[in-house]
Amino acid sequence: MVRKEFVVEEITKIMGDIEQIRNVAIIAHVHHGKTTLTDSLLAKAGLISKQVAGDVLYTNYEAIEKDRRMTIKSAAISLGFNYGGKDYIINLIDTPGHVDFGGHVTRSMRAVDGVILVVDPVEGIMPQTETVLRQSMKEKAKPVLFINKSDRLLTELRLTQEQTFQRLLDLINNVNKLIEQYAPIEFADKWKVSVEANSVAIGSAMKKWAISKRTMETHKVTFKEIFDLTEKGDEKKLQEVAPIDETVLSMIIEHLPNPKQAQVYRIPHLWHGDLESEDGKAMMGVDAKAKTNAVVFGVTYDQQAGEIAIARVFSGTIKKGMELNISGQNKPERIQQVGVFMGPDRVLVDHIPAGNIAAIIGVKSANVGDTISENEIEPFEQITHYSKPVVTKAIEAKDSRDTTKLIEALRELSKSDFTIEVRIDQDTGEHLVSGMGELHLEIIETKLKDEFKVPIISSEPIVVYQETIEKKAGPIEGKSPNRHSKFYVNVEPLPKSFVDAMDEGTIKEGKPKGQAAIEAMIKAGLDRPTAKGVVDIANRCVLVDATKGVQYMHEVMELLIDGFEEAAKDGPLAREKCNGIMVSIIDATIHEDPVHRGPAQIIPAIRNAIYAGVLMAGVFLLEPKQNFTINIPQEYMSGVITMLQGKRGVVQTINQDREQVSIICKLPVAETIKGFANDLRSETQGRAIWYTEFAGYDKMPTELQNKVVREIRKRKGQPEEPPKPEQFLE
Repeated sequence: MVRKEFVVEEITKIMGDIEQIRNVAIIAHVHHGKTTLTDSLLAKAGLISKQVAGDVLYTNYEAIEKDRRMTIKSAAISLGFNYGGKDYIINLIDTPGHVDFGGHVTRSMRAVDGVILVVDPVEGIMPQTETVLRQSMKEKAKPVLFINKSDRLLTELRLTQEQTFQRLLDLINNVNKLIEQYAPIEFADKWKVSVEANSVAIGSAMKKWAISKRTMETHKVTFKEIFDLTEKGDEKKLQEVAPIDETVLSMIIEHLPNPKQAQVYRIPHLWHGDLESEDGKAMMGVDAKAKTNAVVFGVTYDQQAGEIAIARVFSGTIKKGMELNISGQNKPERIQQVGVFMGPDRVLVDHIPAGNIAAIIGVKSANVGDTISENEIEPFEQITHYSKPVVTKAIEAKDSRDTTKLIEALRELSKSDFTIEVRIDQDTGEHLVSGMGELHLEIIETKLKDEFKVPIISSEPIVVYQETIEKKAGPIEGKSPNRHSKFYVNVEPLPKSFVDAMDEGTIKEGKPKGQAAIEAMIKAGLDRPTAKGVVDIANRCVLVDATKGVQYMHEVMELLIDGFEEAAKDGPLAREKCNGIMVSIIDATIHEDPVHRGPAQIIPAIRNAIYAGVLMAGVFLLEPKQNFTINIPQEYMSGVITMLQGKRGVVQTINQDREQVSIICKLPVAETIKGFANDLRSETQGRAIWYTEFAGYDKMPTELQNKVVREIRKRKGQPEEPPKPEQFLE
């Protein structure tokens, strides 16, 4: 075994040669073989022995990952290779495939210039395959394709050589259709993968063999010979004539771009500052001697070192002792240590130049997506995840003395995983933790108990709903409790195009800044005067100042924003978050004495006016939905469809392949968190395999809404009967 310190020493010698660097992520649907493939590259780099590659699952180093044999978080590792007589560094990130941990994939895409898409040819392109490829295309990361578990076509499906070849060809064509659909326009054709171009490899990560055009030429082997050896099960010979590490390495080096090539087109896409500025030119040219600019794409926690920020360095050189600004923070922070991640270990180094990935200790205020820089620059575009938290659990410490410890643990977890939402229920004092699904919350609970040693009590899963409106209402008069100030507001639904733009991250939460933000809002569907008047965006709701010449408006604006954000966070119908609502303040009468227009007067005035307006505008609940892809033997199809329809499911497509049927069905999350798995197993005698994908929010059926609203209000300690608008206008 090679010592990691020795490996890192070799890597640091190559770090400054930009053309010899590749920043790569391995992406796939769950259980398609990403971590097994990663093992073979680690063995090639000398970090583990070739004998244990595929079994050790080195980058699944957390106990919970080993227990479940599933990747739960992204793991970064820097590897050194010699290829074609030159030394190369591959900064590799092994990402999760389960939909509940998709946020780790989203943020990893910011760090890399290329991806290896892994697909199981028996299962084909699954929902998460498409999702992770779409995410990589959004961040302009170029793909290559590895078709894994290809021996299953022979051993399980018993296909002939011609049928196998056709199946592989169809799969490559389907991947290319997705690339054409999601790739940036200028790369839609250039980034398509093909066997002829050596950007496709076919093999088995578990059996440690793979072929590509380059391998066949080098080892003088044909597809037919590989097919025959696979049929015979001669794994030793397969590894000799088609070594997986050599095959995948050649794809990475020859087809995925180095930082110098990639940053030319990635920087204008991800950073909207002045490209002609000193920092703009430095990042476009990956200049290690310029001022440092980097983006944090991960935060992890170490028992000894505390918080560690993981960042892609776009220009300059990260060094111990240097001070860096953090976007959104008032003062710079000093770097205490710099290191390189080697899976579970972090090895300290003196410096990390542009084009590489750095582990940084000292920038404690940095969160995922933050820009860290020597000069204060325009921040990089936010990292936005396509999915939203849909399930909540109330969690409290078993012993009240551990409450502070629980708060700190939840803070660390939400920093390291930005798809977790944590808030305190003011009525019960419980911590409400929201996640992507039941498994996500289960993992959070396990980490709290095992890693942070906090014994906890948790509730049953609770569905996260949203409140929205269907028509316009107003003007509504909101009075301050002392009756000295009055605000008149209109409440109306936001255009769908505007809500979509917020989901995509082109319109950001918070106070809009600059002309670019105004133009983005106009493009998304607001007229110019309205867009110019937007003063705050929160929870996918918008506050507009449409007043003209109102005295003292400027002095109370921050309080009006606070009141608006309170209302958007806690809607009037069921105390759930609001979504897609625009509030316009059209007039106001404000008391001249500052004593009479403090927070206790202004915040209730605007909040109550918004609540009354939302209730007048036909408020209704939106419920989260998931797309389920369910694979079953044909004989169970009728029973499964009946069961799905009984759970308010809408069957969208049914595909049949021999005796297997694949059903894609859209289901409310509320119908899937209680007993769904048991019902499906029971209906199919345990032979169903299913995968989920977030499918957005839809309007709840009217006949169910009243019952659900009453249940939510009761759970939150509110009167069961929803309020009337008049209650907020007294």
